[in-house]
Amino acid sequence: MSITTDISVNEIRKQFPILNQEVNGKPLIYFDNAATSQTPQVVIDALVNYYQNDNANIHRGIHTLAERATTGFEATRKAVQQFINSNEVEEIIFTKGTSEGINLVAQSYGRKFLKEGDEVLITGMEHHSNIVPWQMVCEQTGAKLKVIPVNANGEISIDEFESLLSERTKIVSAVYISNSLGTINPVPEMIQLAHEVGAKVLVDAAQAAPHHQIDVRALNCDWLAFSAHKMYGPTGVGVLYGKRQLLEKMDPYQGGGEMIREVTFDGTSYNDIPYKFEAGTPNIADVVAFKAAIEFMTEIGFDFLHSQEQVLLQKGKELLFGIDGFQPIGNAKNKASVISFLIDGVHPFDLGMWLDAKGIAVRTGHHCTQPLMDHFQIDGTVRASFAVYNTIEEVETFAEALTDIVKKFRK
Repeated sequence: MSITTDISVNEIRKQFPILNQEVNGKPLIYFDNAATSQTPQVVIDALVNYYQNDNANIHRGIHTLAERATTGFEATRKAVQQFINSNEVEEIIFTKGTSEGINLVAQSYGRKFLKEGDEVLITGMEHHSNIVPWQMVCEQTGAKLKVIPVNANGEISIDEFESLLSERTKIVSAVYISNSLGTINPVPEMIQLAHEVGAKVLVDAAQAAPHHQIDVRALNCDWLAFSAHKMYGPTGVGVLYGKRQLLEKMDPYQGGGEMIREVTFDGTSYNDIPYKFEAGTPNIADVVAFKAAIEFMTEIGFDFLHSQEQVLLQKGKELLFGIDGFQPIGNAKNKASVISFLIDGVHPFDLGMWLDAKGIAVRTGHHCTQPLMDHFQIDGTVRASFAVYNTIEEVETFAEALTDIVKKFRK
């Protein structure tokens, strides 16, 4: 890495107060970013500012606090629209996370338009959040769920995907980047092929949004879902993007305040998009603070984010792959900054506990992708996932710690 890059990363790290601590007497090394990334001070400040100065419900009040809260909330919607380059701000729906966005599409669109004999197509590397909602809606409608197989490297074949498409395919719902493997799927090509048979496409961008500039107009996806807490923002906030013509056809997912135009005991008329999908008081503070996270990422720039993470990924491969008994799980050619692995003869949970004792946070288990683990005939993995604030030195310390742990287990 260049001196300039080192200085840049050090300056970035200073913006994350949580990183300046010790865990079990060791400096914290946080490699669980695929689960939740850490939050910079500007996001924390935005959250505190809302509660200290603007705490009020939105859209309904005319007093000053309510107007300020509403302005902040809707400013984030505008920031998200610009961030993903959607056509209009009304195509941005706030949810509590990617899972809720997928469930919303499954129930509001799938349950309404799917019928017996139709097919929903997903990949074999999906998170449970992009499996279970489709299983549920297929049970409700009589549609059939089909799965694109995954090869030994943790990749899907675009040819196999195309062979599964037919006029019966009505919805394709695919993860852009695998949370357990880091595989980057050929989503642009998948969207084009799916549209050629008349299918609609939902993209699970929970892992893509932190790493890649997303342009929904260029992708031409029909829906796209992601979460703030994986992109340096607060928990409890997600985004569902949808094309206007589809959102207007979809029924509300939940009933309550805000999503209505007029209510009588004889019937109810619904609000315009996006509000007809945002029933009840939303997570106002965290939505407001999410704008600061978007601005943080935009200021750093995706070129730097990507290059820094790829440097860490390559260094991780260089240092880890030679460790005794190291077994990488998923070695796709096109891959984000995730290394998922096993050590021969050592349980992943034991590795996770020993690494935590050294101040290193990794994720162990099936990563909410049990069918994918079944495909590899394993119970789970150890997953190290890198973010822009991680350093080469941390990867080196990780490799040294893992080597030391393996030596102790080999005695």
